[in-house]
Amino acid sequence: MTNTPLLALLLVAASGVAIALQSPLNAALGRYIGSSLGAATISFGVGFVLLLVVTIAYGDGGRLLDAAHAPRILLTGGLLGAFLVWATLYSVSVLGVLTMAAVLILGQILAALAIDHVGLFGIEARPVSINRLLAAGLVAAGVVLSRY
Repeated sequence: MTNTPLLALLLVAASGVAIALQSPLNAALGRYIGSSLGAATISFGVGFVLLLVVTIAYGDGGRLLDAAHAPRILLTGGLLGAFLVWATLYSVSVLGVLTMAAVLILGQILAALAIDHVGLFGIEARPVSINRLLAAGLVAAGVVLSRY
């Protein structure tokens, strides 16, 4: 797959659509089966099966074994993803899709500011600037506008 900024932008935009759709779908599943945790488990299970099939189809199945030697901190992404799925499917019924998505984005931006500033996990460090703080402030204003 070619690494181009346009492709990356399109993939991230499509992922944003997926998050907006995933939360109410999972919330509806949770209502249907009577368990938000159960719905999150099913969501992760279905996603796991798809990713496993695609990984094997691309010939990267053997690479999965290399994770046994990875630093343990690098394996916590799945925990964070599980929390994300559960928290959004729980919150979407309370906040609505727009406010849930806006708060999710605000949380991502605040964390991204810190991650960029420190250069966490090998990411190139980028200092906090007034423009970046203003961007976060605009998203925070969007959260307020989406709710009130």
